Amino acid sequence: MSISVIDQVVKQLRSMPQPLQWEVLEFARTLISSKVQGVSGQQLLRFTGTIPIDDLQLMQEAIEQNCEQVDLNEW
Repeated sequence: MSISVIDQVVKQLRSMPQPLQWEVLEFARTLISSKVQGVSGQQLLRFTGTIPIDDLQLMQEAIEQNCEQVDLNEW
């Protein structure tokens, strides 16, 4: 039997100090009030194939070179 998400969240909340519990509550309230933005993937299908292959290769190389690197001075 799997534990529900709500039960898991409650379990985690019980182990947190009260100030962090308040932060979680405020975050949950923010999520409820946020509106989903953007368009469905179906609407984007018309753009399939519009990026030149050379550009896609450059993008892939940039991603591979810079992924999993952390700039500790960024923050």
